[in-house]
Amino acid sequence: MDQGRPEDEGRQADAGARSGTGRAKRLVDLFSVEGLSAAEAPAVLCRACVDLLDITGASISLYGGGDTGALWWSSDPVAGRLAEAQYTLGDGPCQTASRAAAPVLAADLTEGTDARRWPVFAQQAVELGVRAVFSLPLGAGGLAIGTLDLYRDTPGPLSEQDQSFAFPVSEAITSALLSLHGMQGDRDAPFAPTWLDGAENDHEEVHQATGMIMVHLGVGPEHALARLRAHAFAHAQSVTEAARDVIAGRIRFHE
Repeated sequence: MDQGRPEDEGRQADAGARSGTGRAKRLVDLFSVEGLSAAEAPAVLCRACVDLLDITGASISLYGGGDTGALWWSSDPVAGRLAEAQYTLGDGPCQTASRAAAPVLAADLTEGTDARRWPVFAQQAVELGVRAVFSLPLGAGGLAIGTLDLYRDTPGPLSEQDQSFAFPVSEAITSALLSLHGMQGDRDAPFAPTWLDGAENDHEEVHQATGMIMVHLGVGPEHALARLRAHAFAHAQSVTEAARDVIAGRIRFHE
C-alpha cells in the first residue's frame, strides 16, 4: 500500500496549518510571547506570519511619537532592507498605513497604481526582488503604534483567506507586543519608555545623528530627520549609513 512520500506529507502539513482550523490553533501557539523578552518577541512574531500566510517575509515597525522613534524587526534580510528603505524615504505602504491608521494593500509594485503611488519606493522594492507589500496598522481605536508589513516576491493580491486572517494576526501581534510590558489600554502612552528600554533598538545611530543635526542647524527633530533622509537619498545610502557618517564627522550639515 502506498504510504505517501515525505514531501507530500510536508505539503499536506503546510496546507493544514494554513486551513481555517489549523490557523486558529497556530495563531494561539505562535503569537504567545510567554517567556520571550522584548528583544526576542518581534522577530519571532515576524517569522510566525511567514508560517501562517502565503507571503515571502514580514517586518514589524513601531513608532514612538513620530518617525524619529521608528524601530523594526524582520523575518529575513530583504524584509529588513524594505523597512529601512521606507524609513529612509519617509514614504511607502507602511508609512501611509501608519499615518492613516488603515490597511494599505499594494498588490503590484512593478506597474499601475501602486507603482505610481510611491514611485521611488516601488523602484527600490523591485530592485530588492519585492513585488507586493501589504501593510496593516498595529494599534486600536484609530491609533496606530506601528505597522505589520508583509511582502511577496510575486505580484498579486492576498487571497481572500489570507486577507481575512491577516487582520486577526495584526490584532494578535498588537496584543502580544503590548502585553510584554502590561501596556494594554494605555492609549495615552502606547509606546512607553519601558518598551524602548527593553526593545532591541538597532537604530540608535539615527537618533544620535538627528540630535547632532538639530544642534548644528537649530531645528526640530522632524526637520533634522528630513535633512538626514535627503542626504541619504542623494548619496544612495540608507538613513542608518548616513547617520553613522554624521556621528563619525564625515559629513556636517549647515544652513
